[in-house]
Amino acid sequence: MLNKKSPIIEIDVHGMTSVQAVTAVQNKVKKAGSEVYILRVIHGYNGGTKLRSAIRREFGTGLEPKVKRVRMGDNEGITELVLKELY
Repeated sequence: MLNKKSPIIEIDVHGMTSVQAVTAVQNKVKKAGSEVYILRVIHGYNGGTKLRSAIRREFGTGLEPKVKRVRMGDNEGITELVLKELY
């Protein structure tokens, strides 16, 4: 049986501080293999706006070379980090 890795990985940062969330996402980005093209960060909406802002501020600057761009997820409680563009 083949162990196929997902091209989209998720991390749930609910209940974390901004520093904890950014650190956890940084670790996921570093560990993401070449097959991963989206890192989906679930931060929540009502209580997750500080986390959303911290994630977008940290990874939207272009300082992390693996993150090509940051985009909104399917809802306001999700931010997606695009690691690889698919054409």
